[in-house]
Amino acid sequence: MLTGAFIAVMNAIIVNVALPSVRDDLGASFTELTAVVAYYSLAYAMVLITGGRLGDLQGRRRVFVWGLGAFTVASGLCALAPTPEILIGTRILQGIAAAVMYPQVMSLIRVTFVDPWERATAFAALGIALGLSAIVGQFLGGLLVDINPWGLAWRSVFLINVPVGLVAMVAATKLVAESRSSTARRFDVLGVGLSAVGLGLLLYALINGRAAGWPAWTFVMLAIAAAVLALFVMHQRARSTAGSSGTALVDTALLTNRTFAVGIVMALVVHATIVAFPFLLVFLFQLGLSHSAFETGVIMVPHAIIFMIASLAVSRLIAWFGRTAVLANGALLTAMGFAAAAITLSVVDTPSGWHVIPALMVVGAGQGLVLTPMLNAIMSGVPEDLAGSASGLTSTMQQVGGAFGVAMINLLYFGALQASSVGAQAAHVAAFQVGAGGAVAAALITLVLALLLPRPAGQA
Repeated sequence: MLTGAFIAVMNAIIVNVALPSVRDDLGASFTELTAVVAYYSLAYAMVLITGGRLGDLQGRRRVFVWGLGAFTVASGLCALAPTPEILIGTRILQGIAAAVMYPQVMSLIRVTFVDPWERATAFAALGIALGLSAIVGQFLGGLLVDINPWGLAWRSVFLINVPVGLVAMVAATKLVAESRSSTARRFDVLGVGLSAVGLGLLLYALINGRAAGWPAWTFVMLAIAAAVLALFVMHQRARSTAGSSGTALVDTALLTNRTFAVGIVMALVVHATIVAFPFLLVFLFQLGLSHSAFETGVIMVPHAIIFMIASLAVSRLIAWFGRTAVLANGALLTAMGFAAAAITLSVVDTPSGWHVIPALMVVGAGQGLVLTPMLNAIMSGVPEDLAGSASGLTSTMQQVGGAFGVAMINLLYFGALQASSVGAQAAHVAAFQVGAGGAVAAALITLVLALLLPRPAGQA
């Protein structure tokens, strides 16, 4: 199960370092290279809710294997793409397959591990896998392109998924127990259409808005997306209250669960910084502080290592201090780390990425203390029959949060950069400080949300 989550997230990252090779081999334009990255995430986010509910209906292990098989085939097709247009199309297929596969991981963890301690440990392992995927994606991609095995260059970053996917498919059929919802009966076709269109419009505008200079059509698209998503919510509420929750794509009874409702808002806010802040650091380190891509990766490794260590320790810390205390202190550490990074760069005479490593380690510790207990809190209170629906909605909120965070960081960072009249390095540092301010605000919102979560029964 963790292998499926690992490769789904890694493939949103691994292709980044291969883009120059794609450009040289296929003659891709900058717009096409952007689409190779962005449309994977777009297709992934559009289908997550549907993928989660599909597991409830058809069997979570079965749908996991289906998604993993489709992902493996799509990865092979990406590697064989002869033109940029075909590569973009196969990346969309890869994103759809990932969206079918990934929600089953969280729902399978929810229904497989009944004991609360085992479930918390399993979600901690998921957090480690997600953190590790970011490290491996960046370094494995660069390594494969540099080594250029058999002259495959960028194609090798997709081919590596094929043997991994095949082995995981065989293992899943033998090791993972099947489960499905006892109440889900039919597929909500209208709900699928409304959610896909609404999310597609929302994320397309967020992903492409800044690059296009935020023209009028982006705001029109956002308004239409809001209207379509409002219709989706009304449609789901009508199906749920009419006693047909077995056919609703998202049973709105989930939103009456305070832990789940607060948790998915927290998921949105947390992923706004988890996704956007590394994106901001890449621009700062390479364009502002003149670090190479390899140096940038090395500077960011300690953050990921501390994130994984915190994820390993979080179950024990919750047993000692309680979930609310761990979540709140994790959010506070994250805010302190973001602020420390901005302050460090402002007081050092000749700033460098190496100077902010301690601050980034504090951020990693905070995020590790927030992410895995947050996922555990969200899924633990969900009825087993709704595990797939809850997983799909949670994953969607994570993706929307990530896209929104990147859009906001772009707006803050590039807006501050354009407004600055000082030298290039100082301008980038000033723009980073503005972006870090937004990240601190998001971390403090997370702190408030953590305090709003109800305490588990019997916990201090």
